[in-house]
Amino acid sequence: MSDIADVTRGRLVFGGDYNPEQWPREVWREDVELMRRAGVNLVTVGVFSWARLEPTPGARDFGWLDEVLDLLHAGGIAVDLATPTASPPPWLGHRHPETLPVDADGRRLLYGSRNQFCPSSPIYRRHALSLATDLAERYGGHPALAMWHVDNELCEVCHCDVSAAHFRHWLRSRYGDDLAALNEAWHTVFWSQRYSDWAEIMPPRRAPYLINPAQQLDFRRFSSAALLECFEVQRDVLRAATPDIPITTNFLGLDAPLDYRALAEREDVVSHDWYPDPTNPAAHEMSGLGFDLMRSLAGGPWFLMEGATSAVNWRRRNAAKAPGQLRAESLHAVARGADAVCFFQWRASRAGAEKYHSGMVPHAGPDSRIFREVCELGAELAELHEVVDAEVECEAALVLDWDSWWAVRLDAHPTADIDVLGRLRGFHAALTRLGVAVDVVAPDADLSAYRLVIAPSLYLVTDDAAANLTSFVARGGTLVLGYFSGIVDEHDHIRLGGYPAPFREALGLRIEEFDPLPEGETVRCSSTLLGGFEARDWLEELRPEGAEVVAEVAEGRRAGRPVVLRHEFGTGTAWYVATEPDPTALAALTRQVCTDAGVTGVLDGLPAGVTATRRGRVLFVINHGPDPVSVELPACVDLLRGGRCAGRTELAGFGVLALVGE
Repeated sequence: MSDIADVTRGRLVFGGDYNPEQWPREVWREDVELMRRAGVNLVTVGVFSWARLEPTPGARDFGWLDEVLDLLHAGGIAVDLATPTASPPPWLGHRHPETLPVDADGRRLLYGSRNQFCPSSPIYRRHALSLATDLAERYGGHPALAMWHVDNELCEVCHCDVSAAHFRHWLRSRYGDDLAALNEAWHTVFWSQRYSDWAEIMPPRRAPYLINPAQQLDFRRFSSAALLECFEVQRDVLRAATPDIPITTNFLGLDAPLDYRALAEREDVVSHDWYPDPTNPAAHEMSGLGFDLMRSLAGGPWFLMEGATSAVNWRRRNAAKAPGQLRAESLHAVARGADAVCFFQWRASRAGAEKYHSGMVPHAGPDSRIFREVCELGAELAELHEVVDAEVECEAALVLDWDSWWAVRLDAHPTADIDVLGRLRGFHAALTRLGVAVDVVAPDADLSAYRLVIAPSLYLVTDDAAANLTSFVARGGTLVLGYFSGIVDEHDHIRLGGYPAPFREALGLRIEEFDPLPEGETVRCSSTLLGGFEARDWLEELRPEGAEVVAEVAEGRRAGRPVVLRHEFGTGTAWYVATEPDPTALAALTRQVCTDAGVTGVLDGLPAGVTATRRGRVLFVINHGPDPVSVELPACVDLLRGGRCAGRTELAGFGVLALVGE
């Protein structure tokens, strides 16, 4: 893999998506001058320019792009050049309607928007690869080129006949061309679903009732693999032409359209698009989780490829950001490992579906608060070169697995309300309030660097992953396992003998029955360790088999049911959380497991809405709210505003400190 340092060159990257094709030529020179004023050093060019580059099939119009790249290079601005294959031109869908995607209802989706392609279509792939090849040939030696950007926010899923054939090919590879193995994996003896010929197998489409869950799970895996193929064929062409130029593509926020971990392994720079809601006082909690996930996928620094300088255009109500909020959100990403802060887009569009999406240069022009804040941010990022390529060291990890995430979303479960991200966020927020840094890892990852591992939601688990987590405890680690975990294997088959079968010995308990609570209902629980608390969503009929009951239901017909248990196993400790504790109880539980594991934070006693993260030797303390707060600090110097801090210190609304010891 190419080094991310090839792009950063010892500085934090600052910039955004630049779409000069939306503007007349006379604006381009002004753009470059404004970029220089703002401190921009990298822009992504060409993401949605297919129709401009190839106005008719086989034609090439590169003259405008030549001029743009030359202007940017002359201005000292590097280019992340995109293959524009996320948005095919109308001529492709018109001439080849078979390239257009089909949804699960059998409806073919049309052009006139974006993302209108079938990932399995050989015609789409041929046209996309042809253009990518020509871009590589023409611009591979251009001095402005710093990075390649393949496609955009890969997320497309198609249920057409072409995809069906591709799905069958993928299945034959997965099951060794053994139809009996597929029938076993899909448990097709149920409802007389046995397949006698590969040709009978289709993508899951609308059916009279529930669709085979193993079929749905494999289709999710296949759809991810099809998108990875689309990425890889373009990546390989670019890499062959320019082996020293790093390659990236941008993840679609915190979602599960494809296996991000598999994609991260195939690219040189992990990039993330993230748009927190400026009206949500807890938005920084999900932001922090996403940023930690990206750093973990990258194994180090990553790029915030897209954010918004202010309002977006796709919420029901699109609020503007308050003064200072842009800075706080951006430096939050840097604190958690980002070596780039970029935005969609450079200049706000004057027309089209995203014309009300904010830009670095808003409709009001450079004489505006937003552009002044952009310039101030660019200047501060230029001074933070010390954190470039610096690590965030973690003794705690959260577990997230895409197969399990997809599987728990399937039909006909005890409840449809298991929120994987919400449960991850709950623990992540509790750890963050303690100043504890967190990696986000796969269940089969090497866990030797961690003292504490928390798996809030791991419904599906392989034998190897279960053994990995169990041995982590046996060797002295502390594991926290959330409810409805360890229930099925990789084919979505129940693990029999009492839940959760692969973890029963380590947890010291046996579950006989799930008992989800009605929506909106809570139960009162008691604990000498955690105090009294409310719990919601989930209960179980379980019995300890060696585990200590830490908390139980205190009243009502379910009184006495254990909801939190602890068990010594090997030289470590396994905790089981059989409900959804209220935030206060979850915070108390998290503090206790950190104490058990010997995990400490960089700052304790943080006020609500304040985070503290150490990256390298720099401690970032960020107030994510609009009101001033008071924090207790060690003796240190602020790299951003200068001056000494020590003891009780006031932090302004959306204030940020980047502290180093005296």
